[in-house]
Parts: sequence; structure tokens; C-alpha cells
Amino acid sequence: MVEHDSARIAAPLLSDMAVAGNKHVDEAISHAKEAVDHGEMGHSDAIVVHAQVALNHARMAQKDMMNPHLDEGVLELKEAVAHGNQGTQVWRQRMPRAR
Repeated sequence: MVEHDSARIAAPLLSDMAVAGNKHVDEAISHAKEAVDHGEMGHSDAIVVHAQVALNHARMAQKDMMNPHLDEGVLELKEAVAHGNQGTQVWRQRMPRAR
């Protein structure tokens, strides 16, 4: 089973609801949550797919607004994609679940 620190994916995007309402932020959050769910099930391929889609939307949202939480979310999503691609098992070990 692939375990990942699921909190690191979604928490930055969810931490400032001021960015909510932007369609790209909404999509990024939705896919980040999907990545978290798949991470808890050990589905590394699905983690990568959803984290990459979330990353793409988060980057598009950055073009619409400046927000430090969004920037942090982009960094964490990049890391999630990289770790998912490597098949690492580090997410839950580094940070408690933040749902």
C-alpha cells in the first residue's frame, strides 16, 4: 500500500476560503481530495492523475489571483505528483491527516 501525507495536498488549498468560487480553485480542491482518497487506498497511479489535474487547475487559478495559500498548494501538488511517480510512501508519515 502506498501511504502519502494526504494533508499536504489539500490543506493549503482549503486553508483560505477567500479563493473559493474560482472555477479553477474549485476543480483543484476537488481533484486534490480525490488524490487524498486514493492515497488512503494506496492507489499511486490515481494519486498522480488527480494530483496532476489539481496542479494544472491550481496553476490556472494562479493566473487569475495572487494568494499565498494557492502558491503553497501548487508546491505541495508538485511534490505529490513527484512522489506518486516515484511510488514513495511518505505522506502520512510526515504530517497528520487534515480533514
